[in-house]
Amino acid sequence: MIKQNLIIYKFDLLYHILKELDLELNYKIIFADTKISLNDRLIKSDNSLVITNTKHIDIGNHFVLENIPINLFKIIEKINIEFLKIKFGSQSKMKIKSYTIDLNSREIIKNNNKKLKMTEREIDIIIYLFKSEKPVSIEELQNKVWSYNNDIETHTVETHIYRLRKKILNNFDDKKFIISKNNGYQIK
Repeated sequence: MIKQNLIIYKFDLLYHILKELDLELNYKIIFADTKISLNDRLIKSDNSLVITNTKHIDIGNHFVLENIPINLFKIIEKINIEFLKIKFGSQSKMKIKSYTIDLNSREIIKNNNKKLKMTEREIDIIIYLFKSEKPVSIEELQNKVWSYNNDIETHTVETHIYRLRKKILNNFDDKKFIISKNNGYQIK
């Protein structure tokens, strides 16, 4: 399990208190006293939460602890909640080619500005095709994405792929998002 980093920025007192509890906590305690040392720590780990006693607009994954004094257990609870939010946010996004799939909002985003709403099934198709290292047959998609039996005669997969390609083409002008091969479909 990758240990998360709690970077305490310009907050000596909190650092010393939490450092004493270091072995009991589920994250590594790191101190940063300058903007340079903070940036250095953030570059080395994308699994970090920064905690300060004042607001810093230019810091991502930032938690401000303003109301002091506060119960130590409340601090640890708040930190754990912030780490859960970070984990949830990172698990909800998936990078596929030049797109980002937001699993929570069921959107596909290109270049962080153009968005397209997707159905749950369309997201499932995209993810399954992307994770496969080889072209995926219609029968495999029926089986794995729809949970259909191979004996069923249906054009469901072809219809969904056709509509999905059309949506991607109309919104992003991308003719090669899903590639047809002799033995199935693929996203490379």
